[in-house]
Amino acid sequence: MNKEQFKKIIEKLLDNSPKKKFDQSVELIFSFKDLNLKKPEEQLDYFIKLPHGLGKKFKICALVSTELEDDAKKICDTSILAKDFPKYQKDIKSIKKLASTHKFFIAQANIMQDVAKVFGRTLGPRSKMPNPKGGCVVPPKTALKPLYEKLQDTIHVKAKEQPVFQSLIGKQSQKVEELANNAASLYDSVIHHLPKEANNLKSVYIKLTMSKPVKIV
Repeated sequence: MNKEQFKKIIEKLLDNSPKKKFDQSVELIFSFKDLNLKKPEEQLDYFIKLPHGLGKKFKICALVSTELEDDAKKICDTSILAKDFPKYQKDIKSIKKLASTHKFFIAQANIMQDVAKVFGRTLGPRSKMPNPKGGCVVPPKTALKPLYEKLQDTIHVKAKEQPVFQSLIGKQSQKVEELANNAASLYDSVIHHLPKEANNLKSVYIKLTMSKPVKIV
């Protein structure tokens, strides 16, 4: 599947979908076959920055110490200092709320042990723990703005327990050309991360938030 093929499919999807009163998400759904997900080398677990963003702004939380305090407060949507971690350790509901409202968590590398201790049980099962693969574990002296901007356009590709992966690729209000570029980039990336490439694809669907899935592979 190339960009032009995705463009035709997305144009048809948009034309055939009734207008809604909100900006619908555009999503790709991958289903895989002949993968042994018990083997780490056959799992999918990586991050990709899409070329045209995702059409919306996401909240990002920074878990930092004094070295990054000022930058985190200025750049990130939420910042939590290490000295305040004990408050959260006693308030799991607050951590769950953070997990549900923030797309990514950034952590200062030299306090990762404390981050894991306080936030790990809640963020881990939700795949929200600060992840070095996504650049989310940073040294004490780091400019957070470039990372924040990159994460706005980044998705976490993950298939470790079930042979399926579903992801936002943009919003209906974006240009078709941009959505097609995003779709082709994600598709190519997934293919190249599979051990048998396209032979591991069972099916690929595209859909809007309120539309029926349309099979494209």
